[in-house]
Amino acid sequence: MHPTELPRRPRGPRRWRDKFHEAARGVKLGVRGHSSFSVHFFFAALVLAAAAVLGLDAWEWCVVLLCVGGVLTCELVNSAIETLFHGLDDETKGRITGCLDIAAGAVLVASLTAAAVGTLVFTRKLLILFHVTGA
Repeated sequence: MHPTELPRRPRGPRRWRDKFHEAARGVKLGVRGHSSFSVHFFFAALVLAAAAVLGLDAWEWCVVLLCVGGVLTCELVNSAIETLFHGLDDETKGRITGCLDIAAGAVLVASLTAAAVGTLVFTRKLLILFHVTGA
């Protein structure tokens, strides 16, 4: 077996523990295998640190965490599609190149949406913090 190949999954029902182990391995592969994930992870850490410093309310935390989770999830799905794509023969790659663009577009839409939501949440919190009227 090649070092980059994963072991085959046994047939039949699997235990929940095994499923979680495989899912965790998938996150690890997604994080390690694609440089764009590290960019999103850096900004996620930055946003979460700012949220902690500003003392977001519970509902603000929920909104921010949903946005961060959405972007990271889209990036993992994009990484999975890229991984599949690279394993295809050249003829098949030529027919489905648009699939990569669509997956990257999903990451872009999720990222822009998260940035817009973050701007609203953090701007509101900063206006309250600095006692600016109308917040």
